[in-house]
Amino acid sequence: MKLKIKIKRAYEPPAKSDGRRILIDRLWPRGLTRDAAAIDEWAKELSPSTGLRRWFNHDPKLWDEFVDRYREELAAPAARLALGRLRTLASHRHVTLVYAASDRAYNNAVALCAILDGMAALRRKQ
Repeated sequence: MKLKIKIKRAYEPPAKSDGRRILIDRLWPRGLTRDAAAIDEWAKELSPSTGLRRWFNHDPKLWDEFVDRYREELAAPAARLALGRLRTLASHRHVTLVYAASDRAYNNAVALCAILDGMAALRRKQ
């Protein structure tokens, strides 16, 4: 089943088409009020660790290794539960993963979508 997931910066205005808005950053976006963010859920357990986030620092040369390390972190029990819940939710309704990074190409939301796509591809092959 195709997951209904979009990604969006926290600083972009929310839209009805976003569906359930889930913040996947460990830190709350700077300068953004809770009302303006319109976040339905804050899934810190789906965010990369502080150490991994600092190591990566949005360096495109480190992207592939970042995704691999992030995938390993998502294997932790709390993250696996949250990931399963996200997959179930996104298989039934629209979900928008919200992130704060200014880099739109190399961030944890893009990585998480790639990881979820890879998991879905594995399931289809089995």
